[in-house]
Amino acid sequence: MALETALLLLLALGLDLAGAQKALEEVPVQWGFDAHKVEGRWFTLQLAASRAELVSPADPLRLALHSIRTSDRGDVDFVLFWKGEGVCQEKSITVHPTQLQGQYQGSFEGSSMHVRFVSTDYSNLILYVRFEDDEVTSLWVLLARRVLEDPTWLGRYLEFVEKFQLQRAPAFNIDGPCAPPRA
Repeated sequence: MALETALLLLLALGLDLAGAQKALEEVPVQWGFDAHKVEGRWFTLQLAASRAELVSPADPLRLALHSIRTSDRGDVDFVLFWKGEGVCQEKSITVHPTQLQGQYQGSFEGSSMHVRFVSTDYSNLILYVRFEDDEVTSLWVLLARRVLEDPTWLGRYLEFVEKFQLQRAPAFNIDGPCAPPRA
């Protein structure tokens, strides 16, 4: 699996999008959002995507969001780890603030990328990521500071999965940086 496809699974993770995908404007955003409060370690509890063929539970490659960082300019960095058969790589994807609070955009390997922080109490977070190139791919992620799922947040997340007709995908967490290569 190419790195691009793997990243799409989380930041990156078979419906016909013409009928099933809602417009970007229909996705809510967290009012009063403070990016600095989402800095730190996050665990992916749930993942859903608009394109089921991008997610395979049998795939030996694993992509996981590890943490979120912010800059003084307001940029947000998503730190990801990609591990698989003989592969381990850290990848950082940076998005830049738009004129609208809680909304960011950037690019990734030729695709336009839009990020919305849908809802958060800064211990739990629902994140929407939209990739646009020849096709539109939407990912919805439920994140938390701890691995335990809060039933209230899970319920909110599942409402979005149903509303936007998404395909649930396996979620992975990777504890930390890649180990140095063995000699």
